[in-house]
Amino acid sequence: MPELQRLRADHAPALLAFERENRAFFAASVPDRGDDYFAHFEARHAALLAEQAAGICHFHVLVDTDSNGEGEILGRFNLVDVADGSAELGFRIAEKATHRGLATATVLQLCTLAATEYGLTTLRAAATLDNTASRAVLTRTGFVPTGEELLLNDHPGLGYVRSTTGEVRGSAEL
Repeated sequence: MPELQRLRADHAPALLAFERENRAFFAASVPDRGDDYFAHFEARHAALLAEQAAGICHFHVLVDTDSNGEGEILGRFNLVDVADGSAELGFRIAEKATHRGLATATVLQLCTLAATEYGLTTLRAAATLDNTASRAVLTRTGFVPTGEELLLNDHPGLGYVRSTTGEVRGSAEL
């Protein structure tokens, strides 16, 4: 059963493998990270952990652990730009883990963590118009379009917002 874990230093090898294995898949719907990302992965990972330690961001990975205790990363789920009770949600899930409800269930779990562990009351997100899968996950998990039209790396997109207070919309289990 996949488990949402807060990003740690020891996730680095599995996270790099996840990013490499899914690079072409991700590039079809979100901007490519570029070669520099992979060339300087260790330094970038350390910088993310420093941001997390400072409370600026909350990074998570969805880990599927096998019978030997080895973990394979199936997704990334992040809350960035934390300020004034709000944050921006970003996520990506491995191609082989799509169409199983994992993204929806994990976003719902992260929304609960945002409220209960991180004290956040509002989450924002954005998705390109052609990224129907991410837009569907956002809608299923209670995010609503803001009406704000965005350009996301030269692709038209929409902004979304969700309150973490009150009744939770959406449902799914891991």
